Amino acid sequence: MKEISPPWPPAGRPHRRLCLAADVEQYSRLDTRTQAAVQSELVRLLNEAAALAGLDRAAWKRQPQGDLEFAVLPETTPEDAVLGPFIHHLAVRLGDRNARPAAQRVRLRLAVDTGVVADAALGHAGPAPVAVARYVNALQLKAVLATVTAADLAVIVSDQLYKDVVRSGQRDLDPVHYVRVHVREKEFGGYGWIRVPGHALDDVRSALAKAPEPKPSPDAGAPSRTALSQYVHQGVAVGRDVVGGLTVGLPVSPPSAASGPAR
Repeated sequence: MKEISPPWPPAGRPHRRLCLAADVEQYSRLDTRTQAAVQSELVRLLNEAAALAGLDRAAWKRQPQGDLEFAVLPETTPEDAVLGPFIHHLAVRLGDRNARPAAQRVRLRLAVDTGVVADAALGHAGPAPVAVARYVNALQLKAVLATVTAADLAVIVSDQLYKDVVRSGQRDLDPVHYVRVHVREKEFGGYGWIRVPGHALDDVRSALAKAPEPKPSPDAGAPSRTALSQYVHQGVAVGRDVVGGLTVGLPVSPPSAASGPAR
């Protein structure tokens, strides 16, 4: 008798959450033993930075992906603590670790966004996890880390977080440390803001000037954050860089301008 697979559990109720992705640069060039060590180091560094910033890592919903960790943070997480103290402590701890004699250098790209997230059969569904995956793989962020060779960490935050949090005047957050870029990755298009902790803004701008111009997907039409972030349904599997087998729906036409922007 043919065994019938049980149905997938229904998707969880969507909530607005802060999402974060940390990715190790050039991880695939490492041998197996070094990859395992670097994974452990990544978890340790994130744990230490969170603890120093007063954040409870045990409450993060984490999706490890080898060289990358994607996480959905609790609803009560203060966004300014993530964009300020957490990033500061991560940069310091990373620098201290890389300064050790004979240490295999670890360099990270970090992306942060806020938006709708729902638990799903293969991880998480929703616009924020998709956007974070696109931001962390942005050509501009990769170019900055590759060009500013003394840097151990390059950070990109979404335009929404920049407007709502970075420009709020909170301590440890200074808008002048960020440079705006337009990110085009696959079907995603949107603005983000790049910062390299501990390095001059001119270094970031110089690196961006040398970065290749991102090209939109042939079937994506005009790049738009709205087309990606507003319409999420079950049914289409997204690739590895979406960390955890996200399911998103087919894109539909966005509403007319008269209906106003939405996130």
